[in-house]
This record gives sequence, structure tokens and C-alpha cells, in this order.
Amino acid sequence: MPTTPQSTPPATSPPPTGAVARPALTVVLACLGVFASYVPIGGVAVSLPTIQRGLGASTSDLQWISDFFILPMAALILTFGLIGDLYGRKKAFLAGLGLLAVGAAVNLTAHSVAQVWVGQALSGAGGAALLTSSLALISHAYPDFRARAKAISAWAASLGLGMSLGPLLSGTILEHASWRWIFAPTVLVCLIGAVIAAVLLEDSRSAHGRAIDVPGQLTAIVAISGLIYGVIEGGTSGWTHGPVLAAFALAVLGLVAFVWVERRSATPMLSLDLFSSRAFSGAGVVTMLTMFGLVGIVFSLSLFFGNVQHLSALEIAYRFLLVNGLGVVFGPVVGRLVGRIAPGLLLTGGLTLTGIGMLALNTLDKDTGFTTLMAPLMVIGIGFAFVMTPITSIAVSSVPHHLAGMASAGNNTLRQLGGALGPAVLGAVLTSRISAGLPGHLADSGLADADREHVRAAVSDEGLSAAGHLGLAPEPTGRALGAIGDSFVDAMHVCMTIAGVAMFAAAVITVLTIGVRRAKPHGSTAVLASGPGTSGRVPAQGSAATVAAGTGSGAGSGGA
Repeated sequence: MPTTPQSTPPATSPPPTGAVARPALTVVLACLGVFASYVPIGGVAVSLPTIQRGLGASTSDLQWISDFFILPMAALILTFGLIGDLYGRKKAFLAGLGLLAVGAAVNLTAHSVAQVWVGQALSGAGGAALLTSSLALISHAYPDFRARAKAISAWAASLGLGMSLGPLLSGTILEHASWRWIFAPTVLVCLIGAVIAAVLLEDSRSAHGRAIDVPGQLTAIVAISGLIYGVIEGGTSGWTHGPVLAAFALAVLGLVAFVWVERRSATPMLSLDLFSSRAFSGAGVVTMLTMFGLVGIVFSLSLFFGNVQHLSALEIAYRFLLVNGLGVVFGPVVGRLVGRIAPGLLLTGGLTLTGIGMLALNTLDKDTGFTTLMAPLMVIGIGFAFVMTPITSIAVSSVPHHLAGMASAGNNTLRQLGGALGPAVLGAVLTSRISAGLPGHLADSGLADADREHVRAAVSDEGLSAAGHLGLAPEPTGRALGAIGDSFVDAMHVCMTIAGVAMFAAAVITVLTIGVRRAKPHGSTAVLASGPGTSGRVPAQGSAATVAAGTGSGAGSGGA
């Protein structure tokens, strides 16, 4: 069992090595960086049906398009935080912009799914560098926690803005140009940001005896990649398929090796002492489940809107704006409530609301219109705002103050892992449930036996992209498409149920590990995250905003 974190005197942020002459410019560039890193996530999500048709990609191929971005982001966040601390946050920031621009350029010229995977992986690595370096640059520019909290709010709003505008930008571009051009705005924003940052951005670092944990990084990559590969390929090839079993075995071995390495490392990438706090562990699980559900249903709904309802990317973007846009609108409101209402209570309410919205999507049918979808999508968006605003504060305030930066980065890593598992698991469910339900719906359609077998084989080989070229006469094609649509609707209902149940499970975990009562000051310190297992105390003046900003030398590894 992990040892209990040793009690240490409350720490405050170290004074900066030199005052930052242009702190506002630092915030603007940090916001630009995180905006650029999140535009591709939403933009690619609504473009998946178009990419699928353009490249003849299978559902499994599409899952990897999403996951090849998120996986490097999850695996490299801690590492880029250390690189920034050791060698300079400005260098890490510029490297992030460069990787993101190169990845987008690779996608801009892509003519195969494999090339898109490469571009997404490079972009995801750039996103990891930008997330950590931008937050650390803000922490250095604003040593006062009150000013820093305002800057962090702008940073978080830029993240949500990227998720919201990404689909609209891609949808508008796809109305007039090839899908490849959806990556052009990212290249442009990164180049502009890099030029300004290279000339005007001030550097900072905070080494303090830290070192790159190579064994920890390698074992983490093995564990995460093995798990995701096993889930995606298991849904396509079968769960007992040799490579799938090997991938799961590799994931288990990687996890065991990671724990062994980190417990013995003098400078661990992720201190396992963090998990002795029930509140931190609970917040990590809740973060994973939340992103699993949200990113998973965005992936699933995007395919449904494109392949079953035949909506354009712009029409899909309008629907997702109800989720991402409301998160941006309500985020500042929830931020003000965190200081007045127990964060665990806000989190439980948000998770419950999100779960209700996801289960309400079980009314979805082939012909469901926008107005019918508005209510559940809005409920999900509002609920998500009440989830994501307090979660980092809860995670980092549940451990000793000197571990705050590492706790923030660890929570961000778990968030990205959940985001990778969402498309992987729900994509596998879609594939398996469509294949299982299609024969019955084809039989009900009245198609001839030969036509039913032809459709079943085409969908089995090519996934939903086969619907565009079944090679049947017009009347049988209409029946076949109806059967495929009915199978997709059934599969979607299963996915929505899984996502909704995950949200309710997260709410229960919140109550059991974090609690829903507001913590009370005790002496000269205040426990910021109430609930069982809270072991860390921070200065009363720090408040949640200080910790969320990643105070102390660990800020370089922090993530919102």
C-alpha cells in the first residue's frame, strides 16, 4: 500500500526570479496556445463522417484518428511539465506550437488514414506541451494568487472556446473545401503565436533538483497504449483474438512496471503517495469517467449524425455547440460558486445532471430533429460545466501543498486517458452491436437472402462507410439503409446508457470519497476539499484558486 504523505509545513509560491514585464501578454499567448490545442479535438469530431467517406476508413480507423491525438497528450503531459521546469517553459511552449503546427500540416496533405494518425500523434504531443507550459508561464507571471486565479479563468475559458469554435470552423470549411483544410486554421494560429512568443514571451524555469523520469514515462506509454489498442481492436476483431489478449497483457505488465518504477524512483514522474488520499483517488476516477462519457458520446453522435441522418459537418457543429458552448457560458458562474458551496456538492449535482441528459438521448431515432435533441444536449452541457470547474481544485487540494502541482498534472493525465477510452470503448460497442443487430433488421426489411448477405458482408468488412456504395438497385438499397440505420440506433441506445450509468457511478464515487459538505477552517489552515480521506492542508489564504493555479515549484507540471 502507498505510504501516507509526510506532513510538511505549508508552502507558499516561491518568489519569481524576476518580475515579468508583460504578464498580460503572457496570458494572451497562453490562452492562444491552449485554444489552438483544443480546436482540433472538436473540429475533427464533427468531420469524422466526411473523413470516413474521403478515405474509405472503417469505424476502427476513425477511433484511432481520435485516440492518436489524445493518447500522446495523456502520456506526455507529465514529461513536458518536467521539461519546461528543467529547460525553460518558453522553450516547451514553442516546441508545443511547433509540434501542433507540423502535425496539422501532415494532416493537411494526408492521403491515407495512416498519415492522419501520424499527424494526430504529433499534434497530441504538441497539445501536451502547450497545456503544461502555458499554465506554468501564467503561474510565474502572476505570483499573487488572486491575480493568478483570474488569469487561470481566462486560460480555462480559452480551452472551452477551442472546443466550441473548432466544430464551427471545420463545419464552415467543409461547406466549401476538402476535409483536409480543416487543419489549416491550426497551422496559421500556431505560426502567428510562435512568431510573437519567440520575440516577446519571457522565459521561466523551476528545476529544484527535478529530473526526467525515463523509466516511468516508458512504462506509462506501454500501459496506456496497450489498453487502448486492446479495447479498439477487441471490438473489431474479437476479445479473444491473439493480438488483443497480448495488448491487454502488455497493459497489465506496463502498469505493474510503472508502479514498481515510481515507488523506487528518487524523482518520480507521479508520486504514488498521492493515491493515499481518498479524495485525490476519487477525483481521478471521476475525471476519467466524465471524459469517458463526454468524449465517447461526441464520437458516437458525430457518426450517427453523419452516417444515419446525413447531416453536414456544420449542422453537426451546431448541435455540439449546445454542449461545449454552454460549458463556456456557465463555467465562470460555477467558478464563483466554488468558494461558496462545497465543490463535492457541485460536482455531484453536475454529474447527476449530465447522466440524466445522456440517458435522455435514448429517445434518439433515425428521424429525431434538432428541436427534440436540444433539451438533452443542453442538460449535458450545463451539467458538464458543474463537473469540470471544481474537479481540479478538489484533486490538488486533497494532498499536501508541496504535491499540488504534481496532483494537478496527474489529474490532467487521467482526464486525457478517460478521453481516449471514450471513443475506444463506445466505438467498440457501436461496432459490435451494429454487427449483432444488423441480421435481424435486414430480415425484417424484406430483402432477398442474397442481398441481405451482401449487405452484412459489406458492413462487416468496411463498417458504416459501406453504406455509401452497397451496389444494389435503388429500392433494395433504401431497405438496406433503413436496416443499417435501425441497427445504428439500437447501438446508440446502448452507448448512451453506458455513458449515463458512468456519470451516475461517478456521482456515487464523489459522495463516498470526496463528500458533499463544505470544509471549515481549522486553526491557521483550511482544508479545501472536504470529505473522507482528505489529508492535505494548505494556507487558509490560498483558497482553491491558488491550488488550481498550480502554486509552488510544481506548477510546471500542473494542468487545469
